[in-house]
Amino acid sequence: MTRIHLVAALFSAIAAMSGPASAEDGPSFALLDFADLNGWNEDDHEQALVAFRSTCTVLDDPDWQALCALSQEATDAKAFFELFFRPVMITEDGQDALFTGYFEPELRGSPVPTPTYRFPLYKMPPEARGGQWLTRREIETSGVMQGRGLEIAWVDDAVELFFLQIQGSGRVRFPDGRVIRVGYGGKNGHEYRSVGQEMVRRGIYNAHQVSAQVIANWVRRNPVEGRELLFHNDSYVFFREVSQVPADKGPLGALNRSITPMRSIAVDPEFTPLGAPVWVEKGGASPLNRLMVAQDTGSAIKGAQRADLFIGTGDAAGKVAGRIKDPGRMIVLMPIQRAYALLPVDEAT
Repeated sequence: MTRIHLVAALFSAIAAMSGPASAEDGPSFALLDFADLNGWNEDDHEQALVAFRSTCTVLDDPDWQALCALSQEATDAKAFFELFFRPVMITEDGQDALFTGYFEPELRGSPVPTPTYRFPLYKMPPEARGGQWLTRREIETSGVMQGRGLEIAWVDDAVELFFLQIQGSGRVRFPDGRVIRVGYGGKNGHEYRSVGQEMVRRGIYNAHQVSAQVIANWVRRNPVEGRELLFHNDSYVFFREVSQVPADKGPLGALNRSITPMRSIAVDPEFTPLGAPVWVEKGGASPLNRLMVAQDTGSAIKGAQRADLFIGTGDAAGKVAGRIKDPGRMIVLMPIQRAYALLPVDEAT
């Protein structure tokens, strides 16, 4: 028996001796078998293991640290996940799963303002930290940000800047060909409000018609009403320059490590631990069964069965991401002892 198999047996023994949590109000947990995961045997588990290793080193919980150390020795990725994890279905108030997609946009910009490049990307001002600050409207119309040296760059399209804030990270390409990367640097403390849902409420479009591209086109065609529509979202995101990330790596996620196209997802950390492997079963026009890793968060990603799939960088990835709004289910792979501890007493005995 290998060292990994010996450790796996010990983990299982600890799980058997650990008492489960008492049932109480909150999310529901259901322990599944790997045989219950549709398409599990057909996935490329090695890719998922690479993604898991890329962020597990920053996890400070002893359970995750132990598994991270063992992952460095693993030669069979599928066996590693099956030995040390158990699939847990986490649900909340019967809410259906929803998968969307996000990407890293690339905007045209300049290090200095010009008549073409006149919309600034701001660093977070000190007074905005630690609570609720000014709304989007107030930030953009009051002049509070001007003359303070908080600008990272200026871009040529206010709508693209708005969506960059929703994505949380991206690239800015300057006229001389130089590219900088920006990442999430904080926010003004206001909750995200969907402009797509507001368009439906106002009767501009039906729900099935709304997409990022539809919103962008409408705002550009209706500049006055469009600006007012964007002000509906009080949330405002600030940036920081992260150009130390190599061009061949993905943008930084919530764990301050590069995320991986089609292997990283953004989740609600209230329900899904950051760094955890997550089995995704996405329906829709392009079904997907794949082991991914929870490596990011998003202001619009709320709920136990809510995830945003990271597609990649650039316009092509953006078009794919914009079409994803699909049902399905997501199952979190939890360390064995944690999985059993989550179950109500009557289910675990």
